[in-house]
Amino acid sequence: MQELSVRHLLGIKDITVQDIRLIFETADNFKDVLNRPIKKVPSLRDITIANVFFENSTRTRLSFELAEKRLSADVVNFSSSGSSVKKGETLLDTVNNILAMKVDMVVIRHSSPGAPHFLSRHINANIINAGDGTHEHPTQALLDAFSIREKYGEVAGKKIVIIGDILHSRVALSNIFALQKLGAEVMVCGPVTLLPRYIKDLGVKVETDVRKALAWCDVANVLRIQLERQQMKYFPSLREYSLYYGIDKRMLDSLDKEITVMHPGPINRGVELSSDAADSHHSIILNQVENGVAIRMAVLYLLAARQ
Repeated sequence: MQELSVRHLLGIKDITVQDIRLIFETADNFKDVLNRPIKKVPSLRDITIANVFFENSTRTRLSFELAEKRLSADVVNFSSSGSSVKKGETLLDTVNNILAMKVDMVVIRHSSPGAPHFLSRHINANIINAGDGTHEHPTQALLDAFSIREKYGEVAGKKIVIIGDILHSRVALSNIFALQKLGAEVMVCGPVTLLPRYIKDLGVKVETDVRKALAWCDVANVLRIQLERQQMKYFPSLREYSLYYGIDKRMLDSLDKEITVMHPGPINRGVELSSDAADSHHSIILNQVENGVAIRMAVLYLLAARQ
């Protein structure tokens, strides 16, 4: 059996193209499992996985939890909102306590960039980064690229624009790394205030006019405005943002080619995407949700093989 080149999934930057292809092929098999009447396999029957979420998340946590249960793993859920973290316990103390319960893998989301990397150096379990601050969110990028591959047959040669709050988005950074490794052309589009200064150093095209970006691309991955991570105002109002950067079905239908619309969720309907665009035939947003479980099953399964 082929193996991943890494013991942990900390970021897309750390894995190879071969790793990504192996994850996709494994996810193809798990997608078949998910479409069977009995959706469970005993692959991780003796493995205990802790979902350690220091930041709120509904979709990512549920997706990981479902993937773990479909693989027959034992699952421990931990969220910091009702925990000793509120009493001053450190990240390392928290995870060491969880590991003392003989946990094999830790899925972690944390507001500090680098938290999963710190853990991987200090504890002896497989670590999966479920989002660290504004840094990376590798499984989201993998499921996005997998969804593009499913729609078009391959990612190489496709033109993909990431639209919205690039500055505060870990999804954007992971997507750029994944799509470039797989041979896609990548553009970012948003207000100048929401584009990081270093963005051109990543080898992406930069556009501030959303209509030009949509005319250029095959796929538009639309990001949410991350108001919870913004310490100051980057644009006058949500209404104004929607006016200049919101995408609706009329805009999509007016293009001279068919493009695909994606969104990592949750959608601010009426801000970055109108309901008629999000629910239109252009959208593969619900496919992304389904693919998220298959991709996370693949990652968990392949990392467990590295124990």
